[in-house]
Amino acid sequence: MSSLTDHGRNILARALCGRLPVLPNQVFLALGSGGSVAAGLAGEPVGNGYARQRVTFTGTGNQQNAELVRFTFTGAAGTFTHVGLFDASSGGNALTWSPLAQSVTVGGPGTVTINPGGLTMTGT
Repeated sequence: MSSLTDHGRNILARALCGRLPVLPNQVFLALGSGGSVAAGLAGEPVGNGYARQRVTFTGTGNQQNAELVRFTFTGAAGTFTHVGLFDASSGGNALTWSPLAQSVTVGGPGTVTINPGGLTMTGT
């Protein structure tokens, strides 16, 4: 995940200029069907048990998710091609987004799982 949204770029710019940015206390991973630099993740599902999932990162350079991330669905939710990070469990600000290495289709009840270390934030 290395595509910063406009909001993410503004946080970084303030930090690099020695100004105190408002940093998120927690970050939440979301699934979607697209993304853009200006808005971040697009096509986030609504209903069928979907909820953004809190994610914690570890590492000294590139950051990787420290724990299993599991999205649980009670019904069909469509095909997901992207993930995004937000500063809130709902609403909030999009921070970054990225295409998935492989799309995932949820055709009924089930889960989408990202193993520890399966999500990497890079500086490039």
